[in-house]
Amino acid sequence: MTTKNKKSAITEKPVWFITGCSTGFGHELAKHALERGYRTVVTARNPDKVKDLAAKGEALVLKLDVTDQGQIDAAIKAAEEKFGRIDVLVNNAGIGYFAAVEESEEDQVRRMFEINVFGLSRMIHAALPGMRKRRNGFIVNFSSVGGLRSFPSVGYYNATKFAVEGLSEALWQEVEPLGIKVMLVEPSGFRTDWAGRSANESKRQIDDYAATAGAWRNQVRAISGKQPGDPVRAAHAIVKAVESSNPPHHLLLGNDAYEGATAKLEILRKEFSAWEAVARGADFPKEKR
Repeated sequence: MTTKNKKSAITEKPVWFITGCSTGFGHELAKHALERGYRTVVTARNPDKVKDLAAKGEALVLKLDVTDQGQIDAAIKAAEEKFGRIDVLVNNAGIGYFAAVEESEEDQVRRMFEINVFGLSRMIHAALPGMRKRRNGFIVNFSSVGGLRSFPSVGYYNATKFAVEGLSEALWQEVEPLGIKVMLVEPSGFRTDWAGRSANESKRQIDDYAATAGAWRNQVRAISGKQPGDPVRAAHAIVKAVESSNPPHHLLLGNDAYEGATAKLEILRKEFSAWEAVARGADFPKEKR
């Protein structure tokens, strides 16, 4: 790269690539990125649903289903041909599923893992070569407070987000020495259509779980559209964190997320302490090592 090209790369606005922009977090984040003057790759399974974003700035609108490797490869290639690189990859695309663990249908669970975990993984694999080559980049993986603590009725959804947490924690240890940052976004309830449109539920419901999984499912469904979280404020918070000189690995969003996560830490601390002697006693005695 010539000196002129290096200076140009530094002064050009960052390139954001966001999955799942049709609604909710993805839509608001793409809108805010464009308003900030960032060159933004706006993706959706149905590009017609994001046409309104195309006029808001330097946007590249692409069709993308994160379960389709061909579409992923084509989208990454189109983004790099258009803008030269991808600076920030946001893995937002995802779905939910309501069912007690015993009620859960394997085909629905596998579909959710295919989108929430393997789709996210495919995007990382596709974007990382360019980031490694430049020794620069930022990967934002959407998790949930449900990736830190589980709730009845969404056990398998929680499992997908726990998987995203574990993958991301390993990833940042591998890529941060190469100049690439990784951040988990962990929201609580926000006014997206997650509980209304993108979260199916099991056709089979067992009476014994009515007071646990059933009650929780009904509660979440009932407040859909009335959650305390504001997707616009969330989008601003995510951009602020990415722009920070010291971004967090875990970005909790919402009072319920903060309170829920810190409560889980306290529960773990108490239980670990109560069983400390048993835990430590499982090693060979020092004199026999």
